[in-house]
Amino acid sequence: MPHLADVTRDRVLFGGDYNPEQWPEETWPEDVRLMRAAGVNTVTVGVFSWSKLEPRPGVHDFGWLDRLMDLLHDGGIGVVLATPTSSPPPWLGHLHPDTLPRDEDGRTEWWGGRQHFSHSSATYRRHAAAITEALAARYAGHPALTLWHINNEYCTYDHGDEAAARFRRWLQDRYGTLDALNTAWGTAFWSQGYGDWAEILPARRTHYLKNPAQVLDFRRFTSDMLLECFVAERDIVRRHTPHLPVTTNFMPLWSGVDAWRWAEEEDVVSVDLYPDPRDPLAARHGALVQDMTRSQARGPWMLMEQAPGPVNWRGVNHPKPRGLNRLWSLQAVARGADAVCHFQWRQSRQGAEKFHSGMVGHAGEEGRTYQEIKRLGADLAKLGPHVVGTRVRADVAVLHDWHSWWAGAQDARPSARVDYADVLHAWHRALGEAHLTADFAHPEHDLTPYKVVVVPQLYALTDAAVDNLLAHVRRGSSLVCGFLTGVADPDDRIRPGGMDARLRALFGIRTLHEWWPLQADETAACDGFRGTLWSEEIEADGTATETIPYKGGELDGLPAVLRKGGAWYLSTLPEPDDLRDLLARVAAEAGVRPALDGLPADVEAVRRGDLLFLLHHGREPVTVDVPGTHRDLLTGDSVTDRVTLGRYGAAVLAR
Repeated sequence: MPHLADVTRDRVLFGGDYNPEQWPEETWPEDVRLMRAAGVNTVTVGVFSWSKLEPRPGVHDFGWLDRLMDLLHDGGIGVVLATPTSSPPPWLGHLHPDTLPRDEDGRTEWWGGRQHFSHSSATYRRHAAAITEALAARYAGHPALTLWHINNEYCTYDHGDEAAARFRRWLQDRYGTLDALNTAWGTAFWSQGYGDWAEILPARRTHYLKNPAQVLDFRRFTSDMLLECFVAERDIVRRHTPHLPVTTNFMPLWSGVDAWRWAEEEDVVSVDLYPDPRDPLAARHGALVQDMTRSQARGPWMLMEQAPGPVNWRGVNHPKPRGLNRLWSLQAVARGADAVCHFQWRQSRQGAEKFHSGMVGHAGEEGRTYQEIKRLGADLAKLGPHVVGTRVRADVAVLHDWHSWWAGAQDARPSARVDYADVLHAWHRALGEAHLTADFAHPEHDLTPYKVVVVPQLYALTDAAVDNLLAHVRRGSSLVCGFLTGVADPDDRIRPGGMDARLRALFGIRTLHEWWPLQADETAACDGFRGTLWSEEIEADGTATETIPYKGGELDGLPAVLRKGGAWYLSTLPEPDDLRDLLARVAAEAGVRPALDGLPADVEAVRRGDLLFLLHHGREPVTVDVPGTHRDLLTGDSVTDRVTLGRYGAAVLAR
């Protein structure tokens, strides 16, 4: 199987989406000149060019792309060639309405935007395969081609009739019989028992609450159908170019696809990342997405898209302050990226994204954005020989599972304030503020490399996942588990006792009497900290080795936190500093140390291979103690015992 290393060759891939079809052809040589000046060595081409490549059914126009590929190759710039199947041309929807998706109300999503395809449509799949076949056959031998990019940000739901038919077949494969399906979906509730497969529909709009198990399976089905589309196109290009890696770009921590399963089908795992520069926790969000993507890739990964400046789809779209794009790009490299790319190369003058920034903005070559891109390109060129192919080592794993997320996100739940992604962010932030590097892992993955495993929240767990957690603790390693974990089985059936009995025994819980969610203005006083969002009425079984009780209120004296040997259970979400301190304590007791001790609050330290990345997320200069003598690869300077970082400053230190 080809890998990203087959493309990088000791250099960080640097560039972005290039949409030359939006510009007069005489602009292209100027683009290449500016790319070379900025150190750009790779561009993604063709993502949204289906109507240009196939203006009428079966009529291809490849001449412009031939000339572009030759021009880029002559300029020393590699091409990530995309299949254009995320945005079909108008003629496809016009001639074949069955290719258009429908929402849960049955309304058609028409062409005129993007992602307007039905993943279940046989007609769509046939035309997508045909344009992919034509591209692969024509450019398989082109020397500019370095990597394939399939589709773009798979995210389309479809509730239409063809999707309904495919959903029924998917369910038949999963359950075999209607009796098994009725049992799994709990259809005895509200008279929902199915007597014929034809009665089953996608999760369309209902008068009142939908069946949660039906919604869960529809989300699984959607992920699988989109994956089928990816695999079909991947197999076409792989047949023509078995030596080239294939990728598609995930959206960051998006709930729509099971990215663990998808990553197994990719040669290169890629992600798009757009933190809000106005968000004080934006860097922490970036770190989470980067750690998750690295873990899916199980090694180096590709930052496929980020904004060089402002985006255009928030209510108020602020630019990145001077130096911030460089800092966040280096953060991605620190956390395992061997490719740093942007959307897009040249800012559009027309269309829905004309106010979305480009590496070359409307201000042109003299604009601040392009000048900063040039500096970033120079930095990445310095780092490439030292960093590409090296790994980030972590002794801590955060467990995450899309199926559990889907199951726990049902409408009728104890608290709509409990958002899985927010809880995940809170725990990862606490680890980051303790300066602890963490991988992500699926709850059934091999956990033996990790001294500490953290479970922010896994509402639904398989029996195999529960056994995996028990085995982790039996090996003498530490487990820290948050509330609403192990509540349900994979069919979203509540476990007897409201929590898996094996987990209750692991943590020293006799009975979980009631869940006590907290209001937005409410906290739960505990001995030594305050809990937020959630609390629980728990009766301990007397086997816990440490207990932190609630103080006052209805739960006074009952355990807020239980520890039994190496297993911790938190029935509430401590405030950020308290969660940080608790996780730092668990890590220290397990022998896990920060990348560097004594760091200022705004400085992030990550070790990748033999390099120490120091990233300053503040505006005021700080001094960081770094015992010993090092060389800063970014400046070439020798550093002894301390380094000063300015506004959004960075240092990459080698001994």
